[in-house]
Amino acid sequence: MLNRTMAFAATVFLSLCAVFSHAEPTQTLRVSAIPDEAPTELLRKFEPLGAYLEQQLGMAVKFVPVSDYAAVVEALAADRIDLAWLGGFTFVQARLKTGNAIPLVQREQDQHFTSVFISADPSVNSVQDLKGRNFVFGSPSSTSGSLMPRYFMLQDGIDPDAFFSRVAYSGAHDATAAWVQAGKADAGVLNASVWHKLVDAGKVDTGKVRVIATTPTYYDYNWTVRGTLDPAVTAKIRAAFLALDPANPQHKAILDLQAASRFIETAPENYLSIEEAARSAGLL
Repeated sequence: MLNRTMAFAATVFLSLCAVFSHAEPTQTLRVSAIPDEAPTELLRKFEPLGAYLEQQLGMAVKFVPVSDYAAVVEALAADRIDLAWLGGFTFVQARLKTGNAIPLVQREQDQHFTSVFISADPSVNSVQDLKGRNFVFGSPSSTSGSLMPRYFMLQDGIDPDAFFSRVAYSGAHDATAAWVQAGKADAGVLNASVWHKLVDAGKVDTGKVRVIATTPTYYDYNWTVRGTLDPAVTAKIRAAFLALDPANPQHKAILDLQAASRFIETAPENYLSIEEAARSAGLL
């Protein structure tokens, strides 16, 4: 009888272990973002949003910084983060690597996104004028700072690696603007949204640095969750973003930091053109 009792207890214990091993690992929502701006700026933008999500979800929210774009993809694939702010190309990489990453929402302008080419050289008035000059992209994995500008240049018959005398990568959009303004590069390309934010903040001398060209539109940024996240939590996150109302002063402050008028739903198929561009450029 004792042996049977002990065996039954062991069976119950193992069953409970199996249940808990498949439960959500934490009641903290772990959030990250591609490092397309300085770390201090990313944290400043996130803090009010994080507090809002805590209130809406009823759980702790923690920001997890990463060193580069690839680290966000790896963290999603390894279930080390639950929610991430991704560029279009980074989303494509995450979707291909995980097979189940889910894009939830995007800013309204992310369905018609653009990149801007900038230069501080008064003799430069178009991309064609940059033949034989030094050029700077953002991160190699950046949709708006590298992939799509490169794709559109190739469509126009410009191979950046042959057209420019030197191609460099600054690592972030604000760094690209700083490089061009400081004369470290003759020209560069960056996210149009960040460009306008830098101009509005007076961080770019527009008497010196100016836009010389703008790309066609494309889909870009979104908030993505790992596919293994509890569907109920996923639904609450989506609802929280969609509930942000610019007519509410508290919500507007959050939206302004995200450079968003509002958030709208998005879907994987919106990023097929970015996947096509990446494959044509040999990046996938």
